[in-house]
Amino acid sequence: MPGPVPKRSDQRRRRNTDAGPALVKAKTASKRPTVPRGDDDWHPIAKRWYADLRKSGQADFYEASDWATAVYVAEAMSRNLSQARFSAQLFQSVMSAMTDLLTTEGSRRRARVELERETGEVDEHETARLTVLDGYRQAAAGGADAGT
Repeated sequence: MPGPVPKRSDQRRRRNTDAGPALVKAKTASKRPTVPRGDDDWHPIAKRWYADLRKSGQADFYEASDWATAVYVAEAMSRNLSQARFSAQLFQSVMSAMTDLLTTEGSRRRARVELERETGEVDEHETARLTVLDGYRQAAAGGADAGT
């Protein structure tokens, strides 16, 4: 999706339903594929990128082919960083592949994927909203204390 990076859903003013693509569920061979080990010979920046990718939230949704792509990207990144002459074209290809793997906040927003960290704290606004919705549910079901 070209254009500016969309705002996070909690930062948008309008709450219209999005006419984005429908969710399609696919069957997978296993719950989570085996994540390949990084190469010890990679450049330190490529090693760090790959290690951080393994810990990232979107990594929970990667399939085996995504991990194969990530290994390939880390290898290309390492080769480019280790060369005497840096290749701008290879850098652009690596960045494009990283975008395909949704490794940046901007690429995730463009794909309408939002990762939220669990803080363990209770969101008072969300709790109040759910309480109001629960009251509506009770009223619709004919609950005796729906107005309280």
